[in-house]
Amino acid sequence: MEWYFQRKSINPPSNNPSSSNPPSNNPASSNPPSNNPASSNQPSNNPPTSHPPLNYSGSPKRSQVTELDEILANLPADPGLRPPLNYYNPNFREQIRRAYLQKGPCQPKSQNDMPQTLMGESNRRFLVKWFDSFVWLEYSKEKDAAFCLYCYLFKCDFDKLGKTGSDVFTEKGFKNWRKGPENFRDHVGQVGSLHNKATQHCTDLMNQKQHVETIVIKQTDQARINYRILLTAALDCTRYLLRQCLPFCGHDESETSSNKGNYVELLQFLADHDEKVRAVVFENAPRNLKYIAPTIQKDLINSCAAETIDAIISDMDDPFFSILADESRDVSIKEQMAVVLRYVNKKWQVIERFVGVQYVSDTTSSKLKEAIEQLISSTNLSMSRLRGQGYDGASNMRALVAVAKGNENIATFFTTASSVVNIIGESCKRRDALREQQQKDIMETLEIDDLEMGRGLNQETTLKRPCDTRWNSHYDTLLSINIMFHPVVKVLEWIVDDVNQDNLGEANRLLKEIQTFDFVFHLYLMRFILGITNDSSKALQKKDQDIVNAIMLVLRCKQKLQSMRDDDFDDLLREVSIFCGKNDIDVPNMDDLFVPQGRSRRKAHKITNRQYYRVDLFLTIIDKQLVELNNRFTEVNTELLLCMACLSLAYNFAAFGKQKILRFAKFYPQEFNDRDFMKLEDQLGLYIIDMQSITEFSSLNGITDLAEKFVNTGRSRIYNYVYLLLTFALVLPVATASVQRAFSAMNILKTPLRNKMGNQWLSDSLVVYIEKDVFSCISNANIMRRFHDIKHRRQQL
Repeated sequence: MEWYFQRKSINPPSNNPSSSNPPSNNPASSNPPSNNPASSNQPSNNPPTSHPPLNYSGSPKRSQVTELDEILANLPADPGLRPPLNYYNPNFREQIRRAYLQKGPCQPKSQNDMPQTLMGESNRRFLVKWFDSFVWLEYSKEKDAAFCLYCYLFKCDFDKLGKTGSDVFTEKGFKNWRKGPENFRDHVGQVGSLHNKATQHCTDLMNQKQHVETIVIKQTDQARINYRILLTAALDCTRYLLRQCLPFCGHDESETSSNKGNYVELLQFLADHDEKVRAVVFENAPRNLKYIAPTIQKDLINSCAAETIDAIISDMDDPFFSILADESRDVSIKEQMAVVLRYVNKKWQVIERFVGVQYVSDTTSSKLKEAIEQLISSTNLSMSRLRGQGYDGASNMRALVAVAKGNENIATFFTTASSVVNIIGESCKRRDALREQQQKDIMETLEIDDLEMGRGLNQETTLKRPCDTRWNSHYDTLLSINIMFHPVVKVLEWIVDDVNQDNLGEANRLLKEIQTFDFVFHLYLMRFILGITNDSSKALQKKDQDIVNAIMLVLRCKQKLQSMRDDDFDDLLREVSIFCGKNDIDVPNMDDLFVPQGRSRRKAHKITNRQYYRVDLFLTIIDKQLVELNNRFTEVNTELLLCMACLSLAYNFAAFGKQKILRFAKFYPQEFNDRDFMKLEDQLGLYIIDMQSITEFSSLNGITDLAEKFVNTGRSRIYNYVYLLLTFALVLPVATASVQRAFSAMNILKTPLRNKMGNQWLSDSLVVYIEKDVFSCISNANIMRRFHDIKHRRQQL
């Protein structure tokens, strides 16, 4: 009813279309209606020019829903950045108020976020402890000022009644920290003050039992029971579809349709198998309370996602966290940025959780920073607690492949390998021929008793395609070509001999290229190099991997590459020669002069085959890999990692160095001032003696085990500064594998048939689907309460 009368007051009907002063929906109209806040007869409430116009009262209903979704998804968390509430469309204000009340006041918990200001003869600043005494209090980092959430939400209503109060706590911001609590109590005032009235309005808004509609429409106990059954059934359908990443709506949801979409069909399935559900859904439900509309489905999904994120935030034991972010295009050619939180939970486990995707119109650093801050603020986390960031979407494996492709011969090899996979994999008939040839080779090997037997061996397989978004795909491709080399050759020969096949010329070229010593040498060389990094790449993809173990894995990888460079060329050449002998491929004499294909002998460099394969290929490629790994760690990063390694208990504190740990603390000046730094220095001496004297600490493997043992033995309170450094080391991001998994899930969720999915719906669905283990622990009661807090419902719980 309130919405109806507001709409009528803004757009009064006109019986005379030719009237000289028709009601205008344009805020800039020269003759607006007299009850328009922008009227010339009223005080101007125009917002600052920094806020774009939002008050479109004459938009069609469909566009209003879309506009409201965008507004709710982009509400500023910082009170200093919010436009006045009367700047929004009156039809949207109730939902906006509910959204802000659900989020709660903006209350940063770190005292370091509040800068000091000279007031008189002393430096003063906002104190975090004031939040405990004044629940309505907000703090703006942008303006370094205090605000009142309740007064901000309802001041525009008081202005209409002529009860205009001060705008210090709603627009300008309060900054007199000298008498902060005294001024806050003055703002609250007596019983009938505007602040107390605004507080009561907020309470009434969230208490739907006091709404006019609830009082007028009497609800019996049986009606409430039926409503809970209906809402529970709708929520059960929502849970199932979200967990299975299935679409909700159907193409035709009319009563005559044979397929009304997954949501309606699943609700019908529940009704068919449960008498209680059947009695309250579809034709047995009130016409305005069927809960099958798309808006209801969106609200249910949003409630599920919000409760999931709240559960993730409450699982954080420490306020410090890091983020992993990367951007990728979805099927609608929209640039989406995925964000993952990395933190330490209450069980002292390193956890990485997906918190949403954010649409970005521009991938510049400023736009990405703005999108990240907006997404993080929606989770009620403070950017001041951010202690690590990971943005590089390229993995070590992909980087090494890219560096290797810098060599012309290696680039040609990977092109040939990809062409072989594509030409055989593009046809089902050719895939079947490959499998048949593989089975034939296995049977022939069995007959001569030359086949190794065992569990998992000799399985039917196929050629694997290389993929830029899969870390180990190139390595798997080379392995499959190596294992299935003879069947691949036979299939290519069959393609060439069959005149009815396509791509005869390309198949003939590939058949000649792969049956050369150069191709086999490149195959084994890159297989060995990528095989060394394969285990490291898999380990780096683990969500609980800490940075100290990660750097040790990289160091071992570098050591193995260096060992291969120094000692393994002859072994590689021997294996290549044996493979060529089995497949009737000519092996050149290593002492002969090397003659490149397609070039004149007279113009060729006078080098032997051994020098070419060892120096120009083997050593050059490995040296590039080593240089790439070294370049990925700058001097600052290397120093930081070496300092963190000193915290590890491995090899009886072999890496321990007091000065390095102190240097590590200097990377965090906000947490370690001069006084804290001296306390840490005094604490380290006792810490190393204590750790070396207790045998239960000597068997720990990494800093994750050390931090967990710290908490269990109570030493986190004794060595609080060392414990803080352990926290910083654990939350530092190692790799962006979790973000890449999120993009894989996005491709499953947003398909070409669902390419019009809204940004908020996409983000909410992904949060629940990816973090389904968290979502499964959330009760229906919490989701129902969240669902009812979003907007007013016709029925009450």
